[in-house]
Formats: sequence, structure tokens, C-alpha cells
Amino acid sequence: MTRKERNGKRKSRRINSRIPSLGYYLIVTDTNATERNYFIGLRNALPEGMRNKLIIHVEKAKKTDQLIKKCVELFSNDPQYRIPWIVFDRDQVTRFDNIIEDAKKRGIHVGWSNPCFEVWMYGYFGKIPQMVDSQECCRKFGEKYKQKTGQEYSKANKEIYELLTKNGDEKSAVEIARNRYEVSIQYGKRKPSDMHLCTTVYELVGEIVQKASAYKNKLI
Repeated sequence: MTRKERNGKRKSRRINSRIPSLGYYLIVTDTNATERNYFIGLRNALPEGMRNKLIIHVEKAKKTDQLIKKCVELFSNDPQYRIPWIVFDRDQVTRFDNIIEDAKKRGIHVGWSNPCFEVWMYGYFGKIPQMVDSQECCRKFGEKYKQKTGQEYSKANKEIYELLTKNGDEKSAVEIARNRYEVSIQYGKRKPSDMHLCTTVYELVGEIVQKASAYKNKLI
């Protein structure tokens, strides 16, 4: 066996030894605030013995238009087992639908929210009210958040996930978001930009939470 062959086999064993059995979620956002803090909180809330079996790695792209590029760059390091996601809001993004379509064509999952990530988080506290835009959405969420947690809402709060799960209902949030999305589809809306007060973040969170629940119950 040549030295090159030996080195190649050693590299393969090293990669295989760290493949997480429950998945490696690569999540790229366009913000250092809410979304990043939320998913880091979700990661930290996983049962301790599960954290080397299900990896959640959160990265930030410099700009929304660079989400796909950043995700592809990181995903290409270990494409055989990384599950790539980009997470971003409608807000004022002009190429919102195009970014989603381009990502899907590249095999990247998308957790989008229209108009903002607060739509997803509002579901923890129950039914999502009618809201016109991201400003009203953030304002109303902040009011509900303070009512439920006793704290002022801050996008920079690193305990956002812990406070949501402690004072809200995560299972309900997933169901509310799923129902709103399915109803929009039933009404003939196909473009995410037309699906107001909808989000697909429930797909990502629901999948991870389901695995965490199965692990706790020793089903996996």
C-alpha cells in the first residue's frame, strides 16, 4: 500500500468517525440577532447525550443575496452528510421568491418567513393575529412576548428560545404554522411572497424537535 493510499484511508476514517447519526444541520441566516440566537438556543436545549448525534451549526452570510453562496461553500466541505438550510425573512427583500427557488434547485432547504421571523415565534403563544407588515408584526409580537414572559422583547436576547419554550407551546407553534401554510396553498397561493403571515421554519424546527423527543423516549 502506498503512502498516498494510507493517507486517504486515514482521512476517510476520520470523517466517518464524526458523522452524527441523527443529522448535521447547517443553518445559514442573514442576521446575527433573532434567528441566530433562536437556533443556538435550540441547539443548547438538546439533551446533552444527543448533542454529538445531532449537530446544529449556525453561520451568518454578510448579505441576504449571499445566503446561497455561503451555504454552498460550507455544505461542499462535507456534502455527504450535511443538511443545508437557509433561514431568512420577506421584509424588504426584493428577490425573495427567486432566492427560495434558487436554493431549492441547489438542494438547499429554506426556512422563510413572511413578513418576519416573529411570525414563527408568535405561534408559541397561540393564534397569529392579522398584521400588515414586519413593523406591526414585531410590535405585536413584542407586546405578546412581554405579556407572556414579563420581559421586554429584544432581538439580541440569547435566551429567546428558552423563554419561548418555557412560556409557550412549541408543538402548538409547529401546528399553527403548518396549518397556515396549508391553508394558503388551498387558496391557490404558491409564491412565498404572496403567503402573508406564513413561515416554513416549522419544517426545520419540527424535524429537530421530533428527533429530540424520540431520543428522550429512547425510540432512536
